[in-house]
Amino acid sequence: MAILNSYKIAALFTIGIFVAGCTSNVTTSAQYSGFISDYSKLQEAESASGQKVLRWVSPDFNAKKYTGVYYTPLVYYPSSAPTHRVNQKTLDEILAYANKRLKEAVSHQLPLVNSPKRRNTLIVRAAITAVSAEDKNLEVYEMIPIAAVIAGTMAASGNRAQQAALYLEVQVIDSNTGKPVIVVVRKAYGKEVSNSGEPITADEVKSTIDGLVYDIINFKAKSQPTS
Repeated sequence: MAILNSYKIAALFTIGIFVAGCTSNVTTSAQYSGFISDYSKLQEAESASGQKVLRWVSPDFNAKKYTGVYYTPLVYYPSSAPTHRVNQKTLDEILAYANKRLKEAVSHQLPLVNSPKRRNTLIVRAAITAVSAEDKNLEVYEMIPIAAVIAGTMAASGNRAQQAALYLEVQVIDSNTGKPVIVVVRKAYGKEVSNSGEPITADEVKSTIDGLVYDIINFKAKSQPTS
């Protein structure tokens, strides 16, 4: 019985360590890039597909007053920096795919226009602020004593499966005032990466962009009260 209790204590301790280390579903303040000038009004919200995001919508925002949307080409912010896991070719492929798909997505909300200086226009500015892969949360079947210890060992040795992740920051600006009316900061997960030593491919990240497209197309703005 004492041995069994010792296993339970060890398992709970191990689970506590690794669950505490699991990644957050939303971007943390330490991960803000500086692309957006003011993050202070962001609140946790839910996207059309049920994903957690950080979002702020101006209390004065009224979608009916706008007649078009100007899409500013997506950029990396800071500028793209290849690593041993994400090379420049992959970064270029991700950016090209994201620009194509996101431009199509915003056109479902309002007609695209060719100038940001037109009145009653929404200007979309967005940046990919990170492309990474993060450890997956422990699954239920891993929460038994021996498996939890093994899972912890695998995480430490870099053999646990990870998920591709893409960080995006978006500002939607009113052309009449030059001020943001919608701000979104989002972390989106893509396909599984076999372990922390494997390169991240464009295909593993593209599914995150497809999820973003769905949420943009189905976005219904509701103003959020300021706290």
